[in-house]
Amino acid sequence: MNIAIGRHHADASKRGWQYRLHLDAPLLFVLIGVCTYGLIVLYSAGGGSIEIVERQLVRLAIAFTGMFVVAQVPPRLLQRLTPWAFVIGVLFLLAVLVIGETSGGAQRWLDLYVVRFQPSEIMKLAVPMMVASYLADSRLPPNRWQLLTAAVLIAVPMLMIAKQPDLGTALLIASSGFFVVFLAGLQWRLLAFFSLLTTAATPVIWHFMHEYQRQRVITLLNPESDPLGSGYHIIQSKIAIGSGGLFGKGWLNGTQSQLDFLPERSTDFIFAVLGEEFGFLGILLLFAFYAIIVVRGMMIAIQAQDTYTRLLAGSIAMTFCVYFIVNTGMVTGLLPVVGLPLPMISYGGTSIVTMMAGFGILMSIQTHRKLLAT
Repeated sequence: MNIAIGRHHADASKRGWQYRLHLDAPLLFVLIGVCTYGLIVLYSAGGGSIEIVERQLVRLAIAFTGMFVVAQVPPRLLQRLTPWAFVIGVLFLLAVLVIGETSGGAQRWLDLYVVRFQPSEIMKLAVPMMVASYLADSRLPPNRWQLLTAAVLIAVPMLMIAKQPDLGTALLIASSGFFVVFLAGLQWRLLAFFSLLTTAATPVIWHFMHEYQRQRVITLLNPESDPLGSGYHIIQSKIAIGSGGLFGKGWLNGTQSQLDFLPERSTDFIFAVLGEEFGFLGILLLFAFYAIIVVRGMMIAIQAQDTYTRLLAGSIAMTFCVYFIVNTGMVTGLLPVVGLPLPMISYGGTSIVTMMAGFGILMSIQTHRKLLAT
């Protein structure tokens, strides 16, 4: 035993600060890089306002602190806490439907007097954690009853969030749970069956959609049908991205953004600002950052030592991929507008704190794996 302890301390000294702080250096450095890039773009999108950058820096400081705290939690403890996090999240969603505050036409906020937050953000992590914990204790690939149970675990919070209404977040949470099931060994014939079932249910889904959600789909198909109304955002966004060309117009020189033609330029449509001012090369740089994050997350999943951490890490990485695909897709007119921010670039605090907590889970899985390996 003394020999084992000696080896443990020797390994700790070799691995340095990453091992002691439970931080994954490759992931940490690329996160810092993309956040720095985001602050540069945000300064221009905010009209050269240093105040908006300062406020975003405060949010980033909180997010990185949360990431560091979560990274210290061992995966085994995280799995034991998962059912409690899921139940508390569902109870919060019920409270939102009953006493939640309405903002922007949607009842999404819960005010606990000490803090005001969106419980749906909790479920972005609680749902994949819960599904991963359930399937980890089962024989894989999952059978039909396990799939049915997993579907219920995903559908309950998804439908509650869609009721608020917040269809974008509901679909994102559904995808995070689906990725866990997919990585657990979902058979391709079942995947094809569910795809056909979803396609057949399209008329029913359309019937239950809100009018503004239907209008977003119509706008996607033909934005020029209402160029000064529902199609205005997409048209201006396409103009901004297209006018950027290969090298862009230069930082602070975007006409669509600086002359206020582009709405929501600091939040949901900040990708259009980036495309106009930094051009195609600037977009490629952002995609390179994102690709490194996804690849690193999948590498952590592959190297994970148990089923729970492997499924959870893979889901977090793939869900992050959905984040930027949906945002860039809606800004370029390839997907309907659903109100999802561009990860670590858009102005805002709630979503980035949740996202960084997810990266903290990835770091915990990776660094505690190394600890166990010693």
